[in-house]
Amino acid sequence: MVLGWNMPTPALSSSIVRLPESEKITINLGFVDLGQIDLLVAEGFYSNRTDFIRTAIRNQLSTQAEAVRQVTTRRMLVLGLQHFGVAELEAARAAGEKLQIRVLGLASIAPDVDPELARATIESIAVLGALHASPALKQALADRIA
Repeated sequence: MVLGWNMPTPALSSSIVRLPESEKITINLGFVDLGQIDLLVAEGFYSNRTDFIRTAIRNQLSTQAEAVRQVTTRRMLVLGLQHFGVAELEAARAAGEKLQIRVLGLASIAPDVDPELARATIESIAVLGALHASPALKQALADRIA
């Protein structure tokens, strides 16, 4: 099982992968809620709708922080970013290990990882957030992605 941060290092990865800092989501709001947000933006409480929504989400996450901490610990999730490149997966294969990837945040698999190598070294993937991997890798690992 992989626990903790796994960041690319020169010794492990041939190149540093640039990952996006955010993920786009779409929400549906009622007209009255949207109007209230627009009113607060027009009055200068927030710079735009996105600023309001991000603030509201952060406030809710702050309110529920202890519950998130407990569940993260209970489920043994890595919090944040976890990246897997060819070197990390080759090392797991050489050690005879199968990875159980559990992430709350972003899990990414380098685009140069061969689907065969991924299937040989990744036992399961559970991501609450986003999984960035090539379509070929996602297809090869479809039966292991929860």
